[in-house]
Amino acid sequence: MPYQSLNPTTEELMEVYPEIEEGALEAALDRAEAAFKSWRQTDFSSRARLLRRAADLLDNRAVAHARIMALEMGKPVGDGVAEARKCALALRYYADHGEAFLRDVYTRTDASESRVSYQPLGPILAIMPWNYPYWQVFRFAAPALMAGNVVLLKHAPNTPQCALEMVDLMREAGFPPDVFQSLFLTNDQAARVIEDRRVAGVTLTGSTAAGRKVAAAAGKALKPSVMELGGSDPFIVFPDANLEEAAKIAAFSRCLNGGQSCIAAKRFLVQESILNGFLSDFVEAMTAQVVGDPLKDETRMGPMARRDLRDGLAEQVRKSLALGARALCGGETPSGRGFFYPPTVLIDVPSHAPAATEELFGPVAVVIPFKDEADAVRIANDTTYGLGAALWTTDKERIARLVPQIEAGAVFVNGFVKSDPRLPFGGIKASGYGRELAREGMIEFMNQKAVWIR
Repeated sequence: MPYQSLNPTTEELMEVYPEIEEGALEAALDRAEAAFKSWRQTDFSSRARLLRRAADLLDNRAVAHARIMALEMGKPVGDGVAEARKCALALRYYADHGEAFLRDVYTRTDASESRVSYQPLGPILAIMPWNYPYWQVFRFAAPALMAGNVVLLKHAPNTPQCALEMVDLMREAGFPPDVFQSLFLTNDQAARVIEDRRVAGVTLTGSTAAGRKVAAAAGKALKPSVMELGGSDPFIVFPDANLEEAAKIAAFSRCLNGGQSCIAAKRFLVQESILNGFLSDFVEAMTAQVVGDPLKDETRMGPMARRDLRDGLAEQVRKSLALGARALCGGETPSGRGFFYPPTVLIDVPSHAPAATEELFGPVAVVIPFKDEADAVRIANDTTYGLGAALWTTDKERIARLVPQIEAGAVFVNGFVKSDPRLPFGGIKASGYGRELAREGMIEFMNQKAVWIR
């Protein structure tokens, strides 16, 4: 797929960018290697100062960055502003805490002194998606840069302007030019970069299919890797929950970013005794979403990012309906310009239908009734994915019982699953491995060196 900016609202092709030539790629890798040798010697206070400058620039120009996101992948401007400011939050978080996270950890052994020391590994290839085009990058780059690693960014082919804007931002903040590079790589070039001796590791946020390929390449090259992949997150509602709030948050979680989020709630598990009441509130909240031009302030959901993504989602819904599922709202592709798809609620979905077996990466919710706690846990865990889960109940004993049983990298109780710089983020099973954010994410690409002195 070529690197091109295509407006998903108007279908206008704004710009096409050439993929990097082999000679330029070789030069970029040489520069990254040289930059690492210098950057790793930079003291923590100097790195923190640059991270804070980048955060200030993001905050000051949040609206401008949000407009680029809206034009390239359809994110409403208000959501784009929030994304830019969340990136600034992450940059400041690691500026404030990064040095403490990497202090030597002392322990008692048979030596007079023994400790674990942390050193950066080198240039890390970051293969990043389009759905959160700034946040996905900075939630990796902030800890990596603070740790002394350098970043080689392969951004999604449909968000090249976002990639270039981030490069300009980091240079304006004062980072050495080769510490944060954007490379418009082909997939074959990316595979060769993973193998290259100058590259120390790879992180990918994307589909499970892409993750299998990149993880295999990293394993063959004996390179550390972090895979943040897809999800089919359950949103479990018990009768003692605040049902009105749960329905509103359920709709918000399913439609945020056009439903194009790995950690969006996708399967809504509702106890049978409250199913009809929840469905009424949920459908009302889904149909109340304001869908339209992402540049307008009142819009809460823009178009999907690409035509193939919208058409693929529509086909998943069509096949599921043909197999017996019912749509309580939405379910039909609108006519007209733009890659829009309506908020959709499906019920009575057969277990073999695409809506039950595949990730729905768009504003389509599947509602599934359950009988009791055991049934809820069984359904929640009956997926190849294990990224996040939301549990809605006010029963503290139930929370204590169920949280350990849910197979996911994160469980949020009485709220929607989200990433936060203060908490590790990642999944299990087909949702990937490794962690981003918090201290756990920072040390993924560090040499955790044992030091023993007599």
